[in-house]
Amino acid sequence: MRNTTAPPELASRVGSVQTSPVREILALTERPEVISFAGGLPAPEFFDAEGIRAAYDRVLSEDPRRVLQYSSTEGSPLLRETIAARLAGRSLPTHSDDLLITTGSQQALTLLITALLEPGDAVVVEDPTYLAVLQSFGYAGARVYPVTTDEHGIVPDALAEVAAREKPKLIYLVPNFQNPTGRTVPAERRSAIARVAAECGFWIIEDDPYGELRFEGAAVPWIASIEDAADRTILLGSFSKTMAPGMRLGWLRAPEVLRRACVIAKQAADLHTSTIDQAAAARYLIDSDLDAHITRVCAAYRPRRDALLAGLPRGLPAGSTWNRPEGGMFVWARLPDGYDATALLSAAVRRQVAYVPGAPFYAGPADAATLRLSFTTHSPAEIAEGVTRLAKALR
Repeated sequence: MRNTTAPPELASRVGSVQTSPVREILALTERPEVISFAGGLPAPEFFDAEGIRAAYDRVLSEDPRRVLQYSSTEGSPLLRETIAARLAGRSLPTHSDDLLITTGSQQALTLLITALLEPGDAVVVEDPTYLAVLQSFGYAGARVYPVTTDEHGIVPDALAEVAAREKPKLIYLVPNFQNPTGRTVPAERRSAIARVAAECGFWIIEDDPYGELRFEGAAVPWIASIEDAADRTILLGSFSKTMAPGMRLGWLRAPEVLRRACVIAKQAADLHTSTIDQAAAARYLIDSDLDAHITRVCAAYRPRRDALLAGLPRGLPAGSTWNRPEGGMFVWARLPDGYDATALLSAAVRRQVAYVPGAPFYAGPADAATLRLSFTTHSPAEIAEGVTRLAKALR
């Protein structure tokens, strides 16, 4: 037998980033008998399968050679024009050339990190924050600094203090119905964040996958629409929560110099996003009424949120607290001191109910008593039963 040499080890970044506990929990709770409050998933019964099928049928019948071919990295001109019109209709003037189509908004985040960050660069995040962004920053070798939050999101004075000390390259925010907390940053606080960014000279990544899922209250203007932030804000959007996540379609709106860098990064990553999926999405947006569809989805999600909120007084231990989001997919709860939501999860799964512990969402010291509850994928009756099971598990 000839001598062999072992292949080289994996890159060090692979060992420094852990797998997503949310994805692992979802794998454990896919059994139909489990009532899961864990997933941040849109309700599949509300997918407009007929409208989406009609869009695919039409583009395949009318122009199969084009929609089955390679296409430009920047994305379908028609889809970008349609998205730009939707943004302009919400008081954010946008040209199609301001946009880059991505394979989900998660890819947009990856492209921005590739274009902006060197190992060791400082970034700031809300604490807690979207779990996958912590993974992405970990892969990039960035130094992640958490900023204090309250019931209205990130605290501007705390942001200014951290920014002055650490000189970050960017801040990552989910201002509307944040994942994991469901919080929305009010307009005056968004303006304060924009001022801090302008004074300290960092980029703002404004991720908005949930903003259209509003059940009540008035929409809050994007940070990207604030004059102080116009030259430094990247707005990320997605059709995953409003059309269908399986299509994997997102977009970024960014100043030209950064957008161009992201185009080059995307060329290296996947050449372009699926041609046929972009064509079908553009056709759907033109032929169907996405806004009416979103209205129907919100009308269904609101009573599900209300059912969860109504059940939590009996589902969680006395002394627990939680918020009341005006939209989105999540309620953020905190158990009394001394409770550990991670340790209690196995007892919940044995009772055939699940949630996501809050600890993995923290960039700083974690609050072990917190948990995230999603209300979108079960009926009010199923949610009531799930809360009953949760009460038994947490006793």
